[in-house]
Amino acid sequence: MVGGVTATDSDATADAAAIDRLARLVSVPTVSKADVEQTQWSAFERFREVLAECYPLVHERLERELIADHTIVMRWRGLGDCAPAVLMAHQDVVDPGDEASWAHPPFAAEIVGDGDDRALWGRGAIDDKGSLVGILEAVEHQLAAGFQPSRDVWLVFGHDEETHGSGALAAATVFAERGIRPEFVLDEGGAIVSGFLPGVAAPIAAIGLAEKGVVSIGLAVDEPGGHGSTPPPISAIGRLARAIARMDAKPFPARFTATARAMFEAAGTGATGAIGALYRGAGVTGPILRRALAKAGPEGDAMTRTTRVATVIEGGHAENAIPERARATVNVRVLPGETVASAVEYIRAAINDPLVTVTLLAGSEPSPESPASGPGWDQIVAAIAEIVPDAIATPYTQTGATDSRRFTTICNRVYRFTPFDLTSAERAALHAVDELVRLSSWLRGVAVYRALVSRL
Repeated sequence: MVGGVTATDSDATADAAAIDRLARLVSVPTVSKADVEQTQWSAFERFREVLAECYPLVHERLERELIADHTIVMRWRGLGDCAPAVLMAHQDVVDPGDEASWAHPPFAAEIVGDGDDRALWGRGAIDDKGSLVGILEAVEHQLAAGFQPSRDVWLVFGHDEETHGSGALAAATVFAERGIRPEFVLDEGGAIVSGFLPGVAAPIAAIGLAEKGVVSIGLAVDEPGGHGSTPPPISAIGRLARAIARMDAKPFPARFTATARAMFEAAGTGATGAIGALYRGAGVTGPILRRALAKAGPEGDAMTRTTRVATVIEGGHAENAIPERARATVNVRVLPGETVASAVEYIRAAINDPLVTVTLLAGSEPSPESPASGPGWDQIVAAIAEIVPDAIATPYTQTGATDSRRFTTICNRVYRFTPFDLTSAERAALHAVDELVRLSSWLRGVAVYRALVSRL
């Protein structure tokens, strides 16, 4: 006991203060919009104000600048001249949609439950303010302790990761112009998960070595209009619906990538018997494992193939008029080893209708693969082992896009990992209603960030 306060009391007080800071920042509605003019930039200004209030040492001792008007870049000068490390997260969040559908308002940051089930509800609790606040908690803590890293540490917090990624692109461009070539980059990505692979009792810390390409494809049908009482054999909407059905009926072929093989081989160290042998021998048993992944649900299937899904559809203007046009947008995630062009052609062939126009709206290629060894990887794995010693660090292909893909042009060690243990239900709530983070999980994640920063 020191000054009448036990270490446990002190830790609980510190945790409560950290949770309060997370809640304050989640409550700021930093929603980024595809139409930039619809984004409420005043929320981002408020977010920066709250950051300064919550993390005074960070704002006093780190050099700060805004890039592309809203992306926050901070430099923590190190003792040596080694290549720097870059820690990334993003300020913006996805539109919460119909707020009435949420069990708790998306920007109320309400804390509900007890014990390990006590959780903070809100848009961005995981994606990605949980990481952003976790990083700042770690840096502020180390500054208070008098720690100085051996190398420069850069913090890059993008402002439009959920839409265009222009902030991270601008930051990477500035780094390149200034000759800053990071030794490694860490951004959001895979989490600590349990029960994902049968036969592996230990939690798996899935660290993304690469990420899929992101493609937006437009489908369009234009037909003569007319009165609804004299319809043609198939309307523009009907033709578009048939095109989507054909696309859905012909998924991209499943493939077993080198990263998937490495994931199974690493996970196999935590499995025994026939399953362990199956995993550790993934170089030979790959076809069996590929089929198992493809049947393991959406997450597993997405690791084996390029995916596609219609996300927006428009058509018709009156209930008694034949529609003259119908439009749809298809979101495609391209598996490494394939290309944007090959994905577009595959979908065009699957639809097989010359009256459906297939247009590439936007696209970025899959990222290069980072090594599962050496600088960056070793520090991340060691930090995980310090806080979650039973976790098995495994390579992983990030199925979603992150801002870190913009940094692959200046760094060949880009990793995607969010140090929270997340259930399948919690992962499913990302970009959906009722996003939340269990506070016990978040606090362990903060501890992982602290352990990582102490190694830089």
